[in-house]
Amino acid sequence: MQNDKILLGIYEHYKGKQYEVIGEVTHSETMEKMILYKALYGKYDLWVRPKAMFMETVNVEGRRIKRFTYVGTK
Repeated sequence: MQNDKILLGIYEHYKGKQYEVIGEVTHSETMEKMILYKALYGKYDLWVRPKAMFMETVNVEGRRIKRFTYVGTK
């Protein structure tokens, strides 16, 4: 999954809030691929999360769903 290309644009977290993916970045020490994204609510904070975690599925009430689902572009 680390080699999957991430689409830039708007994603919805499984808990319902939306974020804008700004890009894929690389951790300077570990070379781990990370996703840089911005909250589309509140103070519009910037966040970074390992790419593998961003793209993984999570278990919610016994169902496997994507942590983030691509919605589209602005």
